Amino acid sequence: MFDTIIRGGRVSTASDTFFCDVGITDGRIAALGADLGTAAEIIDASGKWVLPGGIDSHVHISQPSGEGIVMADDFESATRSAVIGGNTTVLPFCMQERDLPLREAVNAYHAKADGECYTDVSFHLIICDPTPAVLGQELPALVRDGYTSFKVFMTYDGLALTDRQMLEVMAVARETRALVMVHAENYDIIRYLTDQLEAGGHTAPRFHATSRPVIAEREATYRAISLAELSDVPLMVVHVSNREAMDEIRRARRRGLKIFGETCPQYLVLTENDLDGLNMEGAKYVCSPPPRDAASQKACWEGIEQEIFSVFSSDHCPFRYDDPQGKLAPKGRTSFRWVPNGIPGVGARLPILFSEGVMKGRIDINRFVALTATNHAKTYGLYPRKGTIAVGADADIAIWDPERRQKLTHAMLADGCDYTPYEGIEITGWPVTTLVRGKTMVRDGDLIGRKGHGTYLTRAISAFA
Repeated sequence: MFDTIIRGGRVSTASDTFFCDVGITDGRIAALGADLGTAAEIIDASGKWVLPGGIDSHVHISQPSGEGIVMADDFESATRSAVIGGNTTVLPFCMQERDLPLREAVNAYHAKADGECYTDVSFHLIICDPTPAVLGQELPALVRDGYTSFKVFMTYDGLALTDRQMLEVMAVARETRALVMVHAENYDIIRYLTDQLEAGGHTAPRFHATSRPVIAEREATYRAISLAELSDVPLMVVHVSNREAMDEIRRARRRGLKIFGETCPQYLVLTENDLDGLNMEGAKYVCSPPPRDAASQKACWEGIEQEIFSVFSSDHCPFRYDDPQGKLAPKGRTSFRWVPNGIPGVGARLPILFSEGVMKGRIDINRFVALTATNHAKTYGLYPRKGTIAVGADADIAIWDPERRQKLTHAMLADGCDYTPYEGIEITGWPVTTLVRGKTMVRDGDLIGRKGHGTYLTRAISAFA
């Protein structure tokens, strides 16, 4: 007798596809096979695909965003949207604040998440002030406690690290076997171009893309890889948007370096032309790196098909549009420089890749599972508990209807934002039922689970460190 049996579905992992029933007991997968017997709950998955729940390893939730600016999502609304979109685990960033101990920031972030989550969560650390105390004491202690990945920035006021500081952070990663993630854009190029554009009166949202050209991303990607090579550490280059940056990753991997790449939905289905809306409408698409041109879209699809990218994340960073604390902040109306930087996407990530990738024949279902779940779990120390359908793994499962067709709308996503940049995209396939550790959170498209079921995950060292 199982707690739950998922019956009659087509099960896919990152390596295999087969028809079988899934027996669940005490929140874990207890059996895979036919005629498993009885259960307190039987879920009929006939005609549907049974996949590991999505893991979104790049989301920003309740993050401090500057004076007068407030993120649209807290942990309740972000994880609600995530689970509706077929995700069972999200990995948001805990940002170090200057002049405060890093441990204090971690404790404050836990307080924001505790009791609020529909999905499981785990935190990356953002390092913006690598003092001797942070490098010598706090970071090593936090890695030992299961915070085994941290992110560094090469741009943004108050976040950008110098090359020397990045080397110092990488040295700690080398000693502790933590994984480093990098936002790779050249800070000085962006500042120079921004000043030039503003001096010429070019302040509309569309000039955000002009101020952050491909060369700024390509150069920073090469430099970050060089620093990682010197430090002998693996590196994840996040939200890659174009062929030139991809080529730097490709060349590094050919030399045997452990360099990994991530891309996101905005680089597959949006372009820089979306920033060219009337009045401030283009602000809805302001994110960094910005969406590029059609050739860059094609390149990013090639990166997915050719495994230059090992993970596909949302970079969910939500700000309400029609809100003076969001995209229409008073300073943001004066120049693209001040428009809050980021777009929502945690609920839309999986349906977009399923529809545009699997259903249009660009990738097979096994590659979809790898990009959206398994590789995230392996990269960030959660495998094999997460990211696969196997006996002993957590029963984190999304059941997909591959025939369901609809237009994507913001109302479907149930986040805290007031728009989606993907409004109106034709979608084929949808996660109709989602289970988190065996508990049905979404049934037939309706949220039935309660917040608080999601738990915090202490992570092991990355499989690639």
